[in-house]
Amino acid sequence: MIFDVLTLFPAIFDSFLTQSLLAKALTKGIITVNLINIRDFTSDRHRTADDRPYGGGPGMVLKPEPLGLALESVLAQAPPQRLVINLTPSGRQLDQDLVRELSARPRLILLCGRYEGIDQRVLDVYSNLELSIGDYVLNGGEVPAMVLIEALSRLIAGFLGDEESLLDESYSSGLLEYPHYTRPRVWRNLAVPEILVSGNHAQVAAFRLAEAVAKTRARRPDLLASPDLEKRQAEIFSRPGSPLKPRPDQTQSSPEPTAQSSGHDDRSNQPSPPGQPGQAGQADQPD
Repeated sequence: MIFDVLTLFPAIFDSFLTQSLLAKALTKGIITVNLINIRDFTSDRHRTADDRPYGGGPGMVLKPEPLGLALESVLAQAPPQRLVINLTPSGRQLDQDLVRELSARPRLILLCGRYEGIDQRVLDVYSNLELSIGDYVLNGGEVPAMVLIEALSRLIAGFLGDEESLLDESYSSGLLEYPHYTRPRVWRNLAVPEILVSGNHAQVAAFRLAEAVAKTRARRPDLLASPDLEKRQAEIFSRPGSPLKPRPDQTQSSPEPTAQSSGHDDRSNQPSPPGQPGQAGQADQPD
């Protein structure tokens, strides 16, 4: 997959792209990230890429000329299946379903707005999708671009060392992920649940499923009401290596938690679940 990132600040991506799995994926050619500096397409000696908004008001707006030229330089090389995405607070909110949908595209062109945003005429001509990563304010689209690049890259074959780890992650089965434990077996008088060291794989799977359902019920009960929940879980459970296979006597949509303690209770002292997700996200505020 190819990502073209149009930004005023390409250096922001330096450490992000040179560490851990992303760096390895770039080296192996699993993904490609092209950083395009919008200022390279300006025509004045000051490399001006923004100007005051018509109609008055605070802040600055990204000019259409340099951004349009930058986009055209990328589009000239991109296949028809490419998608131009504007990262904006007024966009569709990103979730795992949309990540899966976008992962089928061979090339994504990401517009990183700054200040008060991008001249609307550029968006009217070129943008295919407006995307938000949440209900909060950021300085621009660079961090949302990183979120999108990482979320999509993890679904590409060869990116993860163990691709089975995708099977039981939060949202993959329609449930939040169950809690994890590792050595030592006892830490500060808190023990790993006995069932996880019992060697009984069927009971371990049932325990994990019950914990996942309990966590989802406490933190995101809206997910349990999804009409696609049973279909998605059935698909996950049927895959070889799935750690969430339920016992035959358990339903896929609402198994009850087992009596085995997990050492903590995810079902208490949790914040109230949010309502319907909004369309806000990363506002383009001045630096």
